[in-house]
Amino acid sequence: MSLQRFLEINPVDNFDGYYSRYINDNSFFGFPLEPILKAEEALLNKDLTSIAYFSMEYGLAPSIYNTFPEKGDLPEANMFRRHDVFSNMRGLDYFLDIRLDKMLDLPIYSGGLGVLAGDTVKNMADLGMSVVAIGILWNKGYFKQNFWFRYGQLPEEMHWDPWHYPGLIPLNKEIKLDMRNDTLYLKLWKYYVYSYDKRFVVPLILLDANIDANIEDLQRLTDQLYRSDNPWWKIYQRVILGLGGMKALDDFQYEIAKYHLNEGHAAFAFLEKARGKEDNEIEQEKKNFVYTCHTPVEAGHDRFHINDLRLVLNDEDIFILKQLGTEESRPDMINLTLVAMNASTHINAVAQKHCWVMHNQFPAYKDRIIAVTNGIHTLTWVSEPFRNLFDKYKDVIGDWQKDPTCLKNIANLRHNQEFRMDLWNAHQENKKQLVGLLWRWGLDENAFTLAWARRIAAYKRPSLILRKPERLVEIAQKYGRIQILMAGKAHPQDNLGFTFIRELMDKIDALYEYRQYIRIAMLENYDTYFGKLLTNTVDVWLNNPLPPFEASGTSGMKAILNSVLQLTTLDGWVVEAEDKDIGWIFGYRDETNDASNELNLRLDEDADALYDALEQVVQLYYSTNKAGNVDINSPWIDKMINAVCEASFFNTYRMVYDYLNRIWEVDKAFATA
Repeated sequence: MSLQRFLEINPVDNFDGYYSRYINDNSFFGFPLEPILKAEEALLNKDLTSIAYFSMEYGLAPSIYNTFPEKGDLPEANMFRRHDVFSNMRGLDYFLDIRLDKMLDLPIYSGGLGVLAGDTVKNMADLGMSVVAIGILWNKGYFKQNFWFRYGQLPEEMHWDPWHYPGLIPLNKEIKLDMRNDTLYLKLWKYYVYSYDKRFVVPLILLDANIDANIEDLQRLTDQLYRSDNPWWKIYQRVILGLGGMKALDDFQYEIAKYHLNEGHAAFAFLEKARGKEDNEIEQEKKNFVYTCHTPVEAGHDRFHINDLRLVLNDEDIFILKQLGTEESRPDMINLTLVAMNASTHINAVAQKHCWVMHNQFPAYKDRIIAVTNGIHTLTWVSEPFRNLFDKYKDVIGDWQKDPTCLKNIANLRHNQEFRMDLWNAHQENKKQLVGLLWRWGLDENAFTLAWARRIAAYKRPSLILRKPERLVEIAQKYGRIQILMAGKAHPQDNLGFTFIRELMDKIDALYEYRQYIRIAMLENYDTYFGKLLTNTVDVWLNNPLPPFEASGTSGMKAILNSVLQLTTLDGWVVEAEDKDIGWIFGYRDETNDASNELNLRLDEDADALYDALEQVVQLYYSTNKAGNVDINSPWIDKMINAVCEASFFNTYRMVYDYLNRIWEVDKAFATA
C-alpha cells in the first residue's frame, strides 16, 4: 500500500521500465519510503504551518553526504573521474591528473548560494519540518571547467543524464504558463532530501522546460544556470522559478502558509498571488512572503527594462511590478530586489555586516531589514576524523549530531592534554588524505599548507596571495616550505574573472624555479567534493574579499568545523568572530558600509598586509610542528579549539531556528518532529 500511495502522489514517468527496481513498499533508492509519505501528508495538512522555499540553485552534495546506496549502473555522464591540475611543476601537469571514481554532484548549482540553499534544506529535514523546496532542473548544469595552459579557463557545456540519477524521479505531471506571446509547459521532477537519521525528508520540486510541448527556444530555457547574455532568457528563467514554482505547488495541492524567497530570482512568485486582487487583498498576501537577500554587490540585484519584461509578462503583471519595484532614479527599470522586499513582511541579510550594508543601500527599509547569519550543515561538512573525535568526547560535548550548538562545549576540553593531542592527530589524518591525492605533486603532510577556493570574482581578489611572489619565497626560505592549493570558477560571461584566472596561471608558472620552497597547485572544476576536501585538510583557510562586498561567505565556516584556522580580511561572517581568536585578520577595514565602488581593489596595500600576517602564521606553524613533532601546548592548538567552538554558532541548525523565530514567526511546535 505504501508504494501505491507514493505513486498516487508521484506518478513516476517510466516507473515500470526503470524506476520500479529502486522504489518499492519499503525503500526509495535504498532509503526508507515511509518518511516520504509522512512529509507529503504533512504538506496536505491544513493544521500544520508548511513552508515553501524557493531557490534558483541547490548544492545538495549527494556525492559526499546521504548518497543513495541504490545507485544502479550510473551512466558515464553522471560520473566525474578526471580533474586536471595546474601547478608550478610544469612537466607533471601535462602527464598527470587526479583520477576519482566519483558520482557527479546533482548539477543544479553554481556555488555558494546553491550550497547554502542545499544545507538549509538538509537542516529543515533534520528538524522534521513541513517544508517543500522549489528549484529548476538544469539540463546542462552550470558549466564544466577546463584549464587551458597559459590562457586560463575554457568553459565547456556540461552533459549529464537526469533520467538515471539516484533519487531523482521524473513525473507524469506538467504545468502550463500562459505568457504574453507564448505558452510555456514545464515538466515536474522530484528529489527527496533526507535527514541525517533518515526519519524525515523535504521534497524538492524541480521544473524543466526541456520537453516536446514547447517550441525550441523555450525548451532551452532550463539548459544552463545563470545564462546572462540575453535579458529575455533571464526573465524567463525567473518566471519559471517564481510563477512556475507557485503553479507546481497548486498542482500538488499543498497547504502553504509561508513562501520564502531565497534571493530576488524568485520574486515573480508573488505575481501569482497578486493577480486579479484588490489592493487590500494584495497587502494580505504580503504577510505570507519573506525574503532573503544574499548580495551587497550592485550587479547582484536583478534589474530589467520594462520593455524587456513586456516581451514575456502580461499588462497586469507589469502594473504590479511597477508598484513594487520601480526605482526613482531609473523609472524604466524594475528592480527585483525591491519587488521582493515590497512583497514581503520580513527581510533579512545573511550576516550582521551585510545587514549594515543593506541599511546603507536601502535606507527606506532600514527598520525592516534584520540579520540572520548564514551557516553550514554540520553533518555534510564534518570530516570523518573529526566526527570520530567529537563522538569520543561526546560525554563532554553532548549530542552534537542532533544539536551542533553543543560544539561550544569543546571549550571545556581546552586543558585536556589527551584531547589536544587527539585534535592535532585528527587534523593530520585529514591532511594525509590531501597529500595522498596529490602525492605526485610532492606535497608533504608536515609542510605548512594554505588554500584559497571559491567563485572567481573581482571583489574576492583571487590573485592577492600571488601579488608579490618574491615575498612568498622570502617567507618560505626563512621559516619553511609553503604549500598553496587554489580552486574556483569564473562565470562564462565574466571577462574580468577570466583575466584573474590567466593572471593566477602566469604567477603560478613563474614560481617554477622556486618549487623547492613553494608548491602551488590549482584544481580544476571546484565542486562540493573539492570544497569538502580542501576545507577539511589544509592548515589555514585564506579568505581575502574586499570589504564590504562579501555578504557572508560559508567556506571558512566549513574550515573551522574541522579546526582549520582563518587568514582573512574583516568581512562577511568573520566580523562576528573578530574577537574569537580563530586565526589572523589583516588588511583594509571598512567603516562606511558602502558597497557602491568595487573597482578600488586595494591590491598592493592588502597584499603587503597579507604577507606580514602570513609571516606570523608560518613562523607559529613551524614552531608548533617540527617535522612531525608537535608542541600540543602551542597557541596554534588553542586557536584550533577556538575555531571548532565557533562552529557551534555558524551552522544551519542555529540559522534555521533563527528563521523559525524571527522571519517565518513559526513556533517549532509546528514542525512534524
